[in-house]
This record gives sequence, C-alpha cells and structure tokens, in this order.
Amino acid sequence: MFVFRERPDLDPDPLDGARVEVAFTDVSIDLREGPELAATLASLSATLDVDLARASQVHGDDVVTVTDAGSAVPEADALVTTRRRTALVVRVADCVPVLLADPAGGVVGAAHAGRRGVELDVVTRTVERMRALGAREVTAWVGPHICGGCYEVPEVMREDVAARVPETYAETTWGTPSLDLGAGVAAQLSAAGVAVTTVPGCTREDARLHSYRRDGAASGRFAGLVWLS
Repeated sequence: MFVFRERPDLDPDPLDGARVEVAFTDVSIDLREGPELAATLASLSATLDVDLARASQVHGDDVVTVTDAGSAVPEADALVTTRRRTALVVRVADCVPVLLADPAGGVVGAAHAGRRGVELDVVTRTVERMRALGAREVTAWVGPHICGGCYEVPEVMREDVAARVPETYAETTWGTPSLDLGAGVAAQLSAAGVAVTTVPGCTREDARLHSYRRDGAASGRFAGLVWLS
C-alpha cells in the first residue's frame, strides 16, 4: 500500500512525546474523486489507525488549519494541524506532494503544489501558517512527482513560470521545453529556512505511482500523508 513510509528521527514534542510519521501511497489504492473514495479513505484510516483530514484541491495557495476530524472538506491546497493522530492528506497524480513537520513544536502540514501552486508559492504560505501555530524547525519531504525530464510544456509557459521561480526552468529528455516543479518547490522551501528531504520517483516513469501524464483520464491518485503519532 505504500511506496514510502517512515518515522523520521526528529526530536519529539517535549510535552507529550509525539513523533512524526510520513507516508506516500502507491498504485495499490486509488484515491481519485468518485463513489469509492470514502470507502478507500476509511480503509486507509483503519490501516494507519489515525483520523484523516483532506481538502478539495483547486491549484491555489489557501491554507486551512485543521482543528477537528469532522467530515467537512475545505477548498484549499494546504492543511496544517496541531492535532495528534490526525493525518493530513494531499492527493496527486503528477503534482508535487509536500509534507512538513516540526514535532518539537507539535505542528505538521501538507501541501499540493502543481504548476499554479508553485507559481503562487503555496509551500511558503504553509510554512508561515505552521510558524504562526508554534513551529520553529520545520522539515519537509518533497514527494514523488513528474520530473523535469518528463513534464513537457509550451515554451511560453516555461518562460512565464521560470520568470517567477527560476529553478523550474528545464528541458525534457527529448529536448523540448519543460518545468521541474520539484526543483522549484525545493528552492522555495530552502528560501523559507526549511530542511528538505526529497523522496525519489518520477510519476510518469515509475509504474508504482499514479500519473495523469502517463495514463490520462484513467489515472488514479496517490497520496502523501503526515501526522503526529
């Protein structure tokens, strides 16, 4: 069920010993919108033994603070929380899933960074919200996403995005204009003073991961999750 899962060796919350867990699911589960999503999320929640909190992602930079594990699904592209045993979920199929944590501060966050989200710098907005909740030393995991060698875009789009985030400027392996969203996200996080861990894997190239560029409308969605245990 997981292409990556770990319990990082970070300093726990000194008040209650809470530690961080991070995970990225694989193609064995499909988290795309549809009639089966609720049941799939319930199964994932039971497997991890945590509540799940997610958003209706719209390629923006809104950040929502999760205060309970209710059924409301806000329209946003990033979530933060201080709740224990509540996994924040972002769903992707080529975009960049970003998981963030400061266990000593007792805060975690998750962001969905597609092309527009990178332009809007959704990851920095997320870090700012986490710091407003008490985070100090934030670590980020930049999850599997379509790589710069595969994410072909029109030349005008590459120029426009790279004018805002120069690190995104790239070229496909076949010599056409592309964007490296992961490099852009990593640069934004570093500028915000966040330590970055990159989880390897290109969604278009790795059959263990869902990819819209590879599979089109048939593509599912995989998820990045982060929580305080």
